[in-house]
Amino acid sequence: MYKVVCLPRLSRVAVCGGTHGNELSGVYLVRELLKEEKKAMEEEEEEEKPVSVVLVLSNPWAIQQCRRYVKTDLNRCFTHASLNGPLSDSAPYELIRSKELNTLLGPKGSPEAVDLVCDLHNTTANMGLCLIAYSDCDWICLHTFKHLQRQMPDIPMRYIHFDVPKEESYSLDSVGKHGFGKFLIGPQPHGVVRSNIYTAMKFGVQHMLDWVRFFNSGGFVDVFTMVKHIDYPRDIINLTGCSSPQDRDFCLLHPEDPLFQTFSGETLRYKGKEPLYPFFINECAYYEKGIALSLARKRRVMIPAIRVQTEQEQQASEQGFGSEEEE
Repeated sequence: MYKVVCLPRLSRVAVCGGTHGNELSGVYLVRELLKEEKKAMEEEEEEEKPVSVVLVLSNPWAIQQCRRYVKTDLNRCFTHASLNGPLSDSAPYELIRSKELNTLLGPKGSPEAVDLVCDLHNTTANMGLCLIAYSDCDWICLHTFKHLQRQMPDIPMRYIHFDVPKEESYSLDSVGKHGFGKFLIGPQPHGVVRSNIYTAMKFGVQHMLDWVRFFNSGGFVDVFTMVKHIDYPRDIINLTGCSSPQDRDFCLLHPEDPLFQTFSGETLRYKGKEPLYPFFINECAYYEKGIALSLARKRRVMIPAIRVQTEQEQQASEQGFGSEEEE
């Protein structure tokens, strides 16, 4: 029998678009939400809301140039070392911007950090809607995912777990107390926006914010834990083949299944010892990183029912924490 888990209220949520400047669904969605926020402030008197939403265009320079990044990948600049280290005169723009975002949404690892970061991304891979997180037992993220599954049954949806230690987390979402490293949807070519992909992202964000407001769910979630990356076949530098299971993200890959087709016509097969689930198949932005696809292991996680703490329970837990420190 699972007990009810009591968690603090999610008072501040950040919705971020344009961490990669050529992934346009999140850019246009955040711009639209900023317009709606401005209109609501002009037409209505300010009132206390159940959750404060911080809207952020993460990488303005890359958005302006419609590029993934200007000097370096912003979504790799949020390690503790990067955020806390000194800046040189020649520091890349994204490293400077990461410190600005850490000030706005963090500081990372502090009680002042936003409660939840939802970072919006697109992929050229045929992955549907995916929530990528560092934890497979963050009940906030898992319950949000479960709510999206119920509200959007026609959209293929997966929860991907990147098994990275908390101290090594590197993406924008790690600045918040909870977060999705990527609220990701595809396929969509970089530098363009497709109406169906934009609409699905918009509904997903709306449902996510609805769940935060209602804060009540429970059940099972399938978690895909990333195991390894596989590079394309190469002759030291150049590619000698391309992905064979194209557009088959999250279709189980068995040992000896076709993996690559060489340009000379040879079929290269998967030599792993266990069946795994491929994703990010032939992702355009990962050619430079030497990643043809990633492989994940799927397992089912039971998530307990949760409710928000009462003020008395929160005060009691804070008092208990203080007495432990004194000892």
